[in-house]
Amino acid sequence: MVFGRLRNAVMPQRHASRRPRTADGERIYVIGDVHGRYDLLTELLGRIEEHSHSLPAVRSQHVILLGDLVDRGDASARVIEHVYDIHRRTDNLIVLLGNHEELMLRAINGEPGMFRAWMRIGGDATLKSFGIEPPARGSDCEGYAEKTARAIPSKWLHWLGTRPLSARSGDYFFCHAGIRPGVPLKQQKRSDLLWIRDEFLGDRSNHGAVIVHGHSISAEVEKMGNRIGVDTGAYRTGILTALYLEGTEQQIFSTTVSDQRTEQAIMSEPQI
Repeated sequence: MVFGRLRNAVMPQRHASRRPRTADGERIYVIGDVHGRYDLLTELLGRIEEHSHSLPAVRSQHVILLGDLVDRGDASARVIEHVYDIHRRTDNLIVLLGNHEELMLRAINGEPGMFRAWMRIGGDATLKSFGIEPPARGSDCEGYAEKTARAIPSKWLHWLGTRPLSARSGDYFFCHAGIRPGVPLKQQKRSDLLWIRDEFLGDRSNHGAVIVHGHSISAEVEKMGNRIGVDTGAYRTGILTALYLEGTEQQIFSTTVSDQRTEQAIMSEPQI
């Protein structure tokens, strides 16, 4: 796979009619929430590689994963291993932290109440992927944090715990969940970057950049002018989506749909 170096850039003031653009010479592919779907991730990375090879050479190329590698799908362990191995080979892949990774790490670190909370949002699937039978609903979770920490390579846990919360290129700002409207991008709180939903999704103001995010499932990519949401519910729909950005160009790639559910079914899922 071809990766290039992402260069931080200061976004200029944009006129309302000006199309957003990446920093000069940068080609970026942004992938939404994977949630344990190793099969879809490898398929999408293959499509990205084919697309990149079909284009003229560029000064730098970058792939950004928007977080939530784990939970809900059945192959979280394989996803972590695969992404970790790619990241070891290049410093040009950015993997952002998602709220599911944060809750997983807090649970494994033994923070009171976090293990049970993690199980409620799909952590049981992650345990199974590491060969651990999850605690029965309503049962005592004591000892599970240590058991899980022993099952997951410590280098993976350390790596997950050091993932950045955001990235930036030109007129685009990348994060997992979104931003707090009215707060400068450099002053955003960790909790909002990882967990915010309604206050961000419903706001139509100029955030100083186009926010590219996951976290909130939609039946298709949401392009709202001030934000682009790329979480298409891969773990249930079979649709993992990537957004290609280069200059002012935007293009969407999705995996082959084999188990797509209706829009109504997608949107009825609890979103955490």
